[in-house]
Amino acid sequence: MTAPLQAMTVVVPVHDEEELLGACLESLHEATAQLRRIHDIDCDVWVVLDACRDGSRAVAEHAGVRTLSLDVRNVGRSRAAGVAAALAHVGEVDPARVWTAHTDADSVVPAHWLTHQHELADAGADVMIGTVRPDFRDLDAARTAAWWQRYRPGVANDAVHGANLGVRADALVRAGGFPALDEHEDVELVDALRRGGARIVLSDGAWVRTSGRQTGRTPGGYARYLRDDLLTRELRESVTD
Repeated sequence: MTAPLQAMTVVVPVHDEEELLGACLESLHEATAQLRRIHDIDCDVWVVLDACRDGSRAVAEHAGVRTLSLDVRNVGRSRAAGVAAALAHVGEVDPARVWTAHTDADSVVPAHWLTHQHELADAGADVMIGTVRPDFRDLDAARTAAWWQRYRPGVANDAVHGANLGVRADALVRAGGFPALDEHEDVELVDALRRGGARIVLSDGAWVRTSGRQTGRTPGGYARYLRDDLLTRELRESVTD
């Protein structure tokens, strides 16, 4: 039988995101408020400031979230440090009753993002792999059309995004936590969770809007996908005919 949740937490790794972090934290404020109102659970937001040289700290402090500082330029280690701090903060709560939610500093979550994950956890999920949509204001017409040809609203896929991921804490610990990788740490973690038999749910029920920028913080992340992979030759021909 699935243990009911007693605590939830959100971890957001940040490297020089002062322009976009405010919107992210504002959306998380709304999501935590809805969670508290509906399920009577408080949820701390942990912002992990990794080698920030801009005003990201001031943005986080203004938002009133919990902060942690590193200087490693490694998103995997940042996520892991945030999880460790969050679990230490909840103290004696059984990790099976703790849910960790993960997003990125350039992303905006919907107000029901945490309540949706809570409902999936109550139904037995150990992991939620959520979908993302780019901010179409950042894309040209061809890429926007290509995206809508490739993805259908309401249909989940198994693409793993750190911008929309949830993991029960005991499953996360058993899987070894986020690996210390510069990128694809989220994919590697989910692979480890699959190997460990975690109950994984794919969901488009609370999709997250993420930046559509095409120069990202790492060489092989979502920005590269939007720039180089989204507009395949077939899609390019079909959207320009």
